[in-house]
Amino acid sequence: MSIKDTCYGKAPGAKGDKGGEDPQITREETGTPEMITETPRRTRILKAITAVATLFLLAVSLTHVLLVFLHVAPANSVSQRYNKQINAWVYPLFEQNWRLFAPNPESVNYRISARTMRTSADGTQQVSDWFDLSAVDDSAVRHSVFPSHTEQNMLRRAWSSYLELHGGDDQPHSRRAWMMQQYLSNISAQRVAAHRHGSFDDIQLRVTVRPVPASAGGAGVRPAAASAPDNTRYLPWWKVTWKVAPYAG
Repeated sequence: MSIKDTCYGKAPGAKGDKGGEDPQITREETGTPEMITETPRRTRILKAITAVATLFLLAVSLTHVLLVFLHVAPANSVSQRYNKQINAWVYPLFEQNWRLFAPNPESVNYRISARTMRTSADGTQQVSDWFDLSAVDDSAVRHSVFPSHTEQNMLRRAWSSYLELHGGDDQPHSRRAWMMQQYLSNISAQRVAAHRHGSFDDIQLRVTVRPVPASAGGAGVRPAAASAPDNTRYLPWWKVTWKVAPYAG
């Protein structure tokens, strides 16, 4: 060791001094061979896991986009062939209420009314007058700058879904049809209970289909159904229950 090193405080065995190099310091700084081998191995494992997760999420995303596209696209051979699988994926979490190409505008207007029935202890039944549920929704959004999406669409969409699943038969032939019947019944019962006092046990709906007249200067041609008279449909009496009962089908 030179006098210069001693003057500047360089201790014996410090790094760079070959004569006094500490083996312990060298191992801590450079790492053991086992540590050097383990680090690349962990890196490769993490990269592999990341790649698999990325490919899985990409596959799920592409599958979701494809199935939703087939759901909103016009009827075609693919969507008709795999209709069951498409509906199983879309409903109920990813339900869409729009179509890729806009259909013809609505040519009819549905007016939904409800009446209730209460059975007393001696078996006497009291039936109320008809209550216009559609009028309540109309008054809630009329002249409103920010109309409620719920007030506009909840009852109408419930009826549209019921009509799609039941057709002209009011007996549910699937679990989803039964659930939609319960949904429509509960919505109607809640609307009536919010505007009328007193309890009731059963509820019945009346749906009147009214043609929508063409605009004065409209160049389009309305379907033939638009010129037909009003059509009224009476649904059966449904037992009111605020708890969904088990499906028996």
